[in-house]
Amino acid sequence: MCADKCVFCSIMRGDVPCVKVHEDAAVVAFLDIGPISEGHTLVVPKMHCETLDQCPADVLAQVVGLAAKIAPAVVSAVQAEGYNLLCNNGRAAGQLVGHLHFHLIPRHTQDGVFARWPAGKYLPGRAEEIAAKIREKL
Repeated sequence: MCADKCVFCSIMRGDVPCVKVHEDAAVVAFLDIGPISEGHTLVVPKMHCETLDQCPADVLAQVVGLAAKIAPAVVSAVQAEGYNLLCNNGRAAGQLVGHLHFHLIPRHTQDGVFARWPAGKYLPGRAEEIAAKIREKL
């Protein structure tokens, strides 16, 4: 079910310690050891899959369902005003552990986390070109 050299699989086997928030048959949630903010929680499927698109839909539904259940508890526990739910897929996207996981990051107004979203603009017609290519691949 889990990979031998995966740190998250090692956590789930009990070989690596963590501070668990919740665990059930399919998903485990634990505090991130390098938190962006207090309460930063990782929500991880027990099944080893590297990215979102590799995760079976039923397992993904359980992971996201648990994230939705945990989010208000995390927000309340650290008296946050909101939260981000992030999932990095692939090294280029910032994924450091090759096991699907969601970051639940509590947020406070003016906390400086993600202070600037690097938004851009499409040149005329470019959005339509990209959308057509995406539709072709579906």
